Amino acid sequence: MQVRFRILVFIAACTPATTRPPFMPYPATPALVINARPARVIAALDSLVAAESLRVTVASQRDGYLETAWYDTAAKTSHATRGDVPNLATTVKIRCWADPYVPGESTVTLEAVYRPRYDPSRTERDLEVVVPKEHEGYKIAERLLGKLKDRLGAIAR
Repeated sequence: MQVRFRILVFIAACTPATTRPPFMPYPATPALVINARPARVIAALDSLVAAESLRVTVASQRDGYLETAWYDTAAKTSHATRGDVPNLATTVKIRCWADPYVPGESTVTLEAVYRPRYDPSRTERDLEVVVPKEHEGYKIAERLLGKLKDRLGAIAR
């Protein structure tokens, strides 16, 4: 009886809940190996994102994930929901996945996406496209990766 109880408690402690989305980053997004654990990467990135005037909507050090609200790069304002976005071409969302690489290091993937059109009948991810390198959203993501590299150190491979 006591063994069953312990097993039940163990199973209950293992929750599948996560703040990460059910999809992976697009393959074309920039990635870097950072000399820090995922929790430290997300904590550092949280402050760097705020310094860029972006509003964070999801941040979990435990899950190694951070996501911003939609941000209009022309107007320099954040928008709470996808329906609030006035200019789809200049509005981006930035997501960061920090995955363990080897002990003490993380693979950091920073994704900047925009939506070329609005369709409320489809999921947000179905409409997202990685921003081109000339886009201001890509430049923000590159700046964030550079600052993260300066703050925590990157691994040359």
